[in-house]
Amino acid sequence: MHVIIIEDEKPAAEKLQKAIRQASNTIVIQAVLPTVQAATSWLQQYPHPDLIFMDIELSDGLSFSILERTSVSCPVIFITAFDEYWQEAFEHNGIDYLLKPVKQEKLEASLQKFDKLKDFFSANLLQLQQWRQEKDRQYRKRFLVKKGMDYIAIRTEDIAYFYATHKLVCMVDRNGQKFILDKSLSDLEKETDPAQFYRLNRKFLVSVHAIKKIRSYPKSKLLIELVPGMDEEIIVSQENANAFKEWVDN
Repeated sequence: MHVIIIEDEKPAAEKLQKAIRQASNTIVIQAVLPTVQAATSWLQQYPHPDLIFMDIELSDGLSFSILERTSVSCPVIFITAFDEYWQEAFEHNGIDYLLKPVKQEKLEASLQKFDKLKDFFSANLLQLQQWRQEKDRQYRKRFLVKKGMDYIAIRTEDIAYFYATHKLVCMVDRNGQKFILDKSLSDLEKETDPAQFYRLNRKFLVSVHAIKKIRSYPKSKLLIELVPGMDEEIIVSQENANAFKEWVDN
C-alpha cells in the first residue's frame, strides 16, 4: 500500500512515519510533504496514493485546499491537534480523525478501518462488474435448425428445452417438434439467458416455461414434469434442489 504524509512539523512527521512502519511492514511511504503548495504540486505530478495521512493546519493554510485543488479520490486519515475541524474533515474524503499525540493503537485501528472499507468496496465493485457483464452479455435470440431440406429459425422464447441423448443434443420447441443441434449442452447453457433456462442435470437444459410440475422425490430429490412431456423421469439431485427452487421462485 502506498501512502503520503502531509505534515509541517518535522518531529511529528518522523514520529508518524515510525508509527506507520511499526503498524505494517507492507506500507510504502512515498513522500512527506510539509506545505499546501508542496502537497498540491506533488499530487498534480504523480499518481495518487492509496491513502493520505494529513495534518490540517499547515504553515501556508488549511490542508482542505489541497483536496479541492487536486480532486484527490483516495481516502484520508486526518491527524491534527485541533478538534473543531472534524465535520469538515469527513466532507473531504476523511475516514478517520485522530488527535495529536496519536497513540499507536489508535493509528492501527484507523488502518484496520481502511482495510475493511477497501475490502468492502472491492467486493461490491466486483459484484457490480459481474452484474454489468451479465447485463451487457448478448444471449441467443434464435437458433437456425434444419427441417427436412429447409432451414428455419426458432426464437429462443419458443424453445421448451434441450436434452442430450445417445451423443446427440436435441432441441424441443413448445409445439413438441424436435431438432438436432450441433452443440453441447454446456455451450447452450452459456448462450442462453440463465434467467430463462436452467441446467437440471447432465441431460436437460430447460426453459422456465416448460416446467409443468415439481414433485418431491426420495432422498430430497425433485421429480420434474415438462411440457411437452418426456417418456423418462427427469430428476434434480439433492445437491441442486435448493438452487433450482430458488431459480423458479425468482
